[in-house]
Amino acid sequence: MLAAHHARLKLEARRVTETIERVRTLRAELADGRPPGTESLIRLAQPAGDPVVSFDLPWPWGGERFELRDIRRLNYIIGPLGSGKTRLAREIAKRLPGALFLDLDRAGDDASELNRQLSADEELRARVDLVLAWLAEDGATPSPDLTVLLAALEAEGPRVLVIDMIEQGLDRATQEALIAYLRYRTPAQRPLFMLTRSSAILDLALVGPDEAILLCPANHSPPRRVAPYPGAPGYEAVATCLAPPEVRARTEGLIAWRPAAMHEAPQ
Repeated sequence: MLAAHHARLKLEARRVTETIERVRTLRAELADGRPPGTESLIRLAQPAGDPVVSFDLPWPWGGERFELRDIRRLNYIIGPLGSGKTRLAREIAKRLPGALFLDLDRAGDDASELNRQLSADEELRARVDLVLAWLAEDGATPSPDLTVLLAALEAEGPRVLVIDMIEQGLDRATQEALIAYLRYRTPAQRPLFMLTRSSAILDLALVGPDEAILLCPANHSPPRRVAPYPGAPGYEAVATCLAPPEVRARTEGLIAWRPAAMHEAPQ
């Protein structure tokens, strides 16, 4: 009985969080001079819809069911080392139709599909160069890491991009210019899932209504959506995972490690 009551309370808490997010979005639209339409107000009074994607969580979780009920334009995946955020990101990329996962080796592989496209597609190269120039005016430093990110953003094909540690190889000014560009993109452009631990990429004070935060807790409880305001469940855990780019640079490339024997599933 207590377990069932606990499950109902967790479901209700999730619904309340989702409703708060909807209200926050409508308030932001009002502040921007866009009054909500009838459809938006009806959705506010309705429970959340069916999940966009759902699956059983892989290791290090215990096979709990994960449901993603909506996808924002910018979706941050965050958690401490060993929390499973990369596994979650890979699983999301595998389950979402037309999704592309960009791993940490994206800039070093000269034979990658993105680098081949950049060499062969003059229109893509021109679009990337245009954005590079725009970012450079905002203080960004051109680099292979930045170029391959922009190639993925500007290339045709993938419907969703899932990017492992988007800040990799980028200094503070470049990160700040990049996230400003990502917020500037039109709503029609593909949504992004970004793993990050940089406070320059995920500035909690600047998270907008078209952005969402997915936290992978250190205790390997199931990932959950966190609202970007102090006092919200999980807010402090998210804040403690973030650090300035200068601090993140000292631990860049570190991964959580487990003994080889643990890679084997029990027979």
